[in-house]
Amino acid sequence: MDEYLEAMDEDVVKAQEAMKRDLAAVRTGRATPSLVDKIPVNVVSYGTTMPLNQLATIQAPDPRLLVITPWDKTTFVDIERAVVTADLGLNPSNDGKVIRVPVPALTAERRQDLVKQVKRIGEETKVRIRQVRREYNDTFKEAEKDGEISEDDLHRLLANVQEVTDVQVKKVDEAVEAKEAEVLEV
Repeated sequence: MDEYLEAMDEDVVKAQEAMKRDLAAVRTGRATPSLVDKIPVNVVSYGTTMPLNQLATIQAPDPRLLVITPWDKTTFVDIERAVVTADLGLNPSNDGKVIRVPVPALTAERRQDLVKQVKRIGEETKVRIRQVRREYNDTFKEAEKDGEISEDDLHRLLANVQEVTDVQVKKVDEAVEAKEAEVLEV
């Protein structure tokens, strides 16, 4: 049963890592490559959709500018279109060599929208963690029902699962609060 607990820890850590990636993509007042690196780009010449970071180098030479250097010049238009349609409030410009993406200061209204987005990401992560808890609780209850573990072991394992869940939910809350503070920072 300890193997199940280790597997549960791995599943919960995966949910946390996914949340960190999602939170990194939420725009703050500063330009960071993670803001756009996962934007899906529909590359017409390749006939497929790829993340932006697989098509170009993304740099942030200063806090208000992103510079995207496509590896294949035929993808310029596709990358520009993807950045515009990503609903990040960014307006790229293309000089034939690089795509410059100025990152404007956030308005108070946009900051509130981003805070809502951060809270939604946190809630989705908590739901994933609770689904993991439910899955392992069901596994342990089934094992007790089949006689593989005793009732005392079941209670110990369920308490363990709840403890892990509580710790992870607290971590989610802390990460969401930190990101909210970062978004609201002027």
